[in-house]
Amino acid sequence: MDIVAEVREVVAAIPAGSVVSYGDIAERIGTGPRQVGHAMRLIDEGVPWWRVVHADGTPATCHQGQAPRLLAEEGTPMRGTRVDMRRARHHGDARVPPSP
Repeated sequence: MDIVAEVREVVAAIPAGSVVSYGDIAERIGTGPRQVGHAMRLIDEGVPWWRVVHADGTPATCHQGQAPRLLAEEGTPMRGTRVDMRRARHHGDARVPPSP
């Protein structure tokens, strides 16, 4: 499976109101956070891209800065302009098992 497909699977499995960092995804799929960021630019709009944030909780700035609004609409815990990572980080295995 290619990295874009792996990142897409992880992001698609993040529940509403939760987030993961680029580094969280990188750890789960065995790559680096910069590679995850590159893959995020290549995934389609059908996944909740706004649920992927920087390690300090800063939301993405792409898509005309819509991430904070989308996170708020889902009830994601915030601390000012950043996601409260302690409360919002999705710790479960967000990876979807590979298809047979």
